[in-house]
Amino acid sequence: MDSVIDIRGLGLTFERDGRRTEVLRGLDLAIPRGAFVAIVGASGVGKSTLLRVLIGLAKASAGQVSLATRSAARQPVALVFQDSRLLPWRRVVDTVAFGLEGSGLPKAERRARAVEALRIVGLAELASRWPYQLSGGQRQRVSLARALAVEPEVLLMDEPFSALDAISREGLQDELTRIWQQTGKTILFVTHDIEEATYLADRVVVLAGSPGRAVIDRTIDTPRPRRRDDAADAGLIADIRRHLGKVG
Repeated sequence: MDSVIDIRGLGLTFERDGRRTEVLRGLDLAIPRGAFVAIVGASGVGKSTLLRVLIGLAKASAGQVSLATRSAARQPVALVFQDSRLLPWRRVVDTVAFGLEGSGLPKAERRARAVEALRIVGLAELASRWPYQLSGGQRQRVSLARALAVEPEVLLMDEPFSALDAISREGLQDELTRIWQQTGKTILFVTHDIEEATYLADRVVVLAGSPGRAVIDRTIDTPRPRRRDDAADAGLIADIRRHLGKVG
């Protein structure tokens, strides 16, 4: 199968003040192109650290990480954070275009890409607003648009909806599903919410333990569109909870 991300024996150890902390150990993970994979685990298990390794913000201590990108001209990965991290001094469209600065693209093309990314997330009409004029859900959509504007092959998402109210969160989950189906992007979505993972992803990988390691790797076969209360996912959700409870 054509994998865009291939992780073999990944380990990561931090050293601070003379103390070594092993965060991840022996992680193997292959992610096919176009897949939607959720990484689930408790706080501190290494989920966000894994994303930092993939985007180059942290260096693995052991193992190999390969990104099989199709085009050298395209940015391989883009990261959407838990908080939107918008620029308060820039209008929405200029915030979305920010990641394209330094790309060598003409200003008009950078703006056109930003406008198109806002159209994809359903916010084209808010292009001229300031960040303070947006709701929390709208701010996260702008953050997603900023990631899409650089045309990455892989979207890394670090608990992007965890700070939102339930209604906004569910709306953005459905919006993300639509965007994934429309764009065909590979998505690696980190969350501590088991129900969110099984609702969104077509595969769930559970990290647990100290150091963190994969204890479950399951395919989600539930047809789309999905229901949040689908009984077909209940067994998997219960299994994940058992494993998280067993492995501290």
